[in-house]
Amino acid sequence: MKPIQKFALQFQALPLVAILRGLSPQEAPAIGSALTQAGFGLIEVPLNSPQPLQSIALLAQAHPGVLVGAGTVLTTAQVREVHAAGGQLIVSPNFDGDVVREAVGLGMVCLPGIATPTEAFAALVAGAHGLKLFPAEAASPAVLKAMLAVLPAGTLVVPVGGITPGNMAAWRAAGAHGFGLGSALYRSGKSAEAVRQDAATFVAAYHGALLA
Repeated sequence: MKPIQKFALQFQALPLVAILRGLSPQEAPAIGSALTQAGFGLIEVPLNSPQPLQSIALLAQAHPGVLVGAGTVLTTAQVREVHAAGGQLIVSPNFDGDVVREAVGLGMVCLPGIATPTEAFAALVAGAHGLKLFPAEAASPAVLKAMLAVLPAGTLVVPVGGITPGNMAAWRAAGAHGFGLGSALYRSGKSAEAVRQDAATFVAAYHGALLA
């Protein structure tokens, strides 16, 4: 299955991206299992984590049905390193056209970070599969709603930054298609069981937001 097909499948099932900043290769197997047991199929390991490429390789090998990749990807060289490690997802805090084009050219799914309509349109022209609204704390559901009103129909926008089970409904109501979940889901040293419990809470909150 191509990465974009895997992304579409997993995003439709549960559009929540687990952001595992600070994950070590030693933690990766247990944390990966905890997340997949809770239903997560989208996992990113930011490149400013310890030995991130090793963690990505371990997660990709252990969970072939999950779309695994990297966050905080800033250069085309990093895109190639993630690809070589078995990663299929490239997420950035910013929009860089070269990074997007490199990822797309390698058949990877790319979600660059944007904060303005100008960045959003430029990212789509470069070939981005979706947009990461970052940092969401600096925006608001109202900002997202206004942005979606002018973006091409069907554009996927995923708020990241400060997302909690308690504020997902407001973002969903504004049109958010999914969410990136960081420190509220995982932080370095957090036990796999605690991650599993919080992952289940996020899943329940997401489904509750759909019904709200």
